[in-house]
This record gives sequence, structure tokens and C-alpha cells, in this order.
Amino acid sequence: MYWELAASSWGEEEPAALKRVIDTGFYTMGKEVAAFEAAFADYIGVSHAVMVNSGSSANLIATAAMAYAKDRPIQRGDEVIVPAISWATMYHPLQQYGLKLKVVDVDLETLNVDMRQMEAALTDRTRMVAAVSILGNPAPLDEIRAFCDRHDLWLLEDNCESLGADLGGKMCGSFGHIGTQSFFFSHHIATMEGGILLMDSTELCHLSKALRAHGWTRDLPADSPIVERTGDDFFEAYRFILPGYNVRPTELQGAVGLEQLKKLDGFVETRRANMHRFQALFGPDERFIIQKEHGRSSSFNLTLILNPAMPDLDRNKALAALKENDIGYRIITGGNILRHDVIKHYDYETIGDGCPNADIAHSRGFFLGNHPYDIRDKIERAYGILDKALS
Repeated sequence: MYWELAASSWGEEEPAALKRVIDTGFYTMGKEVAAFEAAFADYIGVSHAVMVNSGSSANLIATAAMAYAKDRPIQRGDEVIVPAISWATMYHPLQQYGLKLKVVDVDLETLNVDMRQMEAALTDRTRMVAAVSILGNPAPLDEIRAFCDRHDLWLLEDNCESLGADLGGKMCGSFGHIGTQSFFFSHHIATMEGGILLMDSTELCHLSKALRAHGWTRDLPADSPIVERTGDDFFEAYRFILPGYNVRPTELQGAVGLEQLKKLDGFVETRRANMHRFQALFGPDERFIIQKEHGRSSSFNLTLILNPAMPDLDRNKALAALKENDIGYRIITGGNILRHDVIKHYDYETIGDGCPNADIAHSRGFFLGNHPYDIRDKIERAYGILDKALS
């Protein structure tokens, strides 16, 4: 394909890391995962990291940990404020733990949550905010955290699309009580499948460790704050304290993660160089609304929305031209969650006059792939193709 949505970021080092693990004959979670967790926590600037098998599982375990926290745990019937645009598995664990979604529109330029609606979404049942930085672009995380602190709310920060981004010098993924990351094939670093939870709280860390592995105590230190030990090591190895899951990663994923993490800063700088070329070409063209950078974006993908003030612009024509020229494209993240069939399974409420900006992004938007290598020539060609298709 001339320009695909996703491409491998692996070099020779990653297969070598896989072989090193295979040669040991030990593949389940162990020292490689522990080393990656420590290195990743240090990179983001938090105290703890807990690796799991996907970013979706990270959001599930994060929600579960907040449900079993000692102080002010979330409970069924509580409300959570969410943006209208995110990936589906940010929302699903919230529904599965019985929370009511208060859906807030996005800002059409940044594609992140519209802070002007946050106060209107707040009620005496609100217990959590789920913050999402869309496609590498930091959400107003400092404002969101201040809002949560002011109202004594949990903050779940889904940073699965925005690894390497920062806001005011603070890494995205470190603003929430728990932050989550994904290491899927197309993301900033890739461990085949994989995800991680980030936190400063020892309690949340230990809850997450128990929940990721059957709900047992085996992976917890003797002085863990979430369990009082019996002194019977035989029992403790198979002692279950929480209704957990098995979402453990493998040593293969941990070993690859260590190699990928070494390359991350270079990947992000290359993505940003591509983004700057994209901004220079598409930004001045009034037919397009492109994502306005907030903070320092790690530019997961390159978003385009056909200007709703120009209703004659036809997205189908644009997509057909891209397809004809072998250029991949996709809806922005998952589009507006309110437009998906799954919403019938949710208890939810929209704030204000619905989510018109999310609807515009859903109906008139799409994105092109960005990669950790130079694609500026492809961006230039795409601009010519779209310019012609929309003339």
C-alpha cells in the first residue's frame, strides 16, 4: 500500500529480544515485565506501573481498582463524566461497573473534551471523570485534574493514543489517579499486544496487581496495604481477595517493550516533523479543520474535518480519491459514541444541546496515518489528491 494507516516500528532489536526470552523457556509474566514496568514508570514520572495484556484491559483494571479502593470507591449508580469521542473500551468498563455516563461534547479544533460543559455535567452523584487525549493531542489535563480535586472525583486518564505527549512539561498519563497506555501494533510503541496502568498510589498499584492476576495475593508484597497476611505461605500463594481477571502480559511483551521504550523519543520527534508538514499544507486551507495542538502532541494520526460551513464538500469524494490512490483512512478514533449501536446498553445522559461537534467529527472527519519515519512526501501527495477531489 502506498500509505497505510499503521506500520511496524520494530527493528532488529525486537526479534532479538523475543529470541532471548524464547531461549529461556519461560514466557509468562516475570522479570522482563517487571523491568519494563520500572523503566516505563520512570519515563512517565510516576511511582508505579502495572503491565497488562492490552490498553483495553488497562481501562478495565483501572475502573475495577477504583471500585475496590478503601476510600470513596465508585459504586453502581454513580456518574462519570466522559467525552463524546474516544475508543470504545474506554467506555465499556464504566458500563460494566454500573456507572451512568454523562457525555460531554468535544472542542471541534482540539477534538478533546469541551471544558465549558464540565460544571453542567456535575451532580451530587458524580464520582469520576474519564479524560482522554485524542490522537496524540493532550487534553486540558491540568484543568481536568483541578476540577476533580475541587469536587473530590476520581480521574481516570486514558492516554492510550498519546504516549510521549506532554502538557507544561508533565507527561500525559501522569495526571490521573490512574493513567492507561496501549502498546497495540499501530501505537507509539508496540509490544504486539499490551497495555499498562500508571499511578502514584501504592494501594491502587496493589489492587491492580491483584485484579490482573485472578484476584489473588501471590504478586503482592508482605506489607501490602490491601491485605492482612495469614502467615501461611501455602495458602497465600492461592488466596483470592478480589473478583479479578487474568489479563497478565507475557515476558515476550515485556522484553519488546524495553527495546521499544529506548526508541520512543526518536519516534515522537519524527511523528512531530510529519505533523508540522501536515499543518503547513492543510492548516491555511479553509476547507479543512485540522487538530489544533494543545501542549506538545505526540501526533498519533493526522486528522481532517471538512468545514461544516462548506456543506458542498463531500467526504465520500475525498475518501474515494484516497482509496483510488492507495492511501488508508479511518473515522476519527471511534467517532461519536452516541452514534454507535452499543449505546442502547448504556445508562447515559448528554449535556446541553447534545454533542454537535462530535457529530461533525463523526460525519465529516477522518484521519490519515502517521508513522515513526519520514512521510512528508506522502502528506504532500495527499494534499494534492484531496485538493483536486474537493475542488
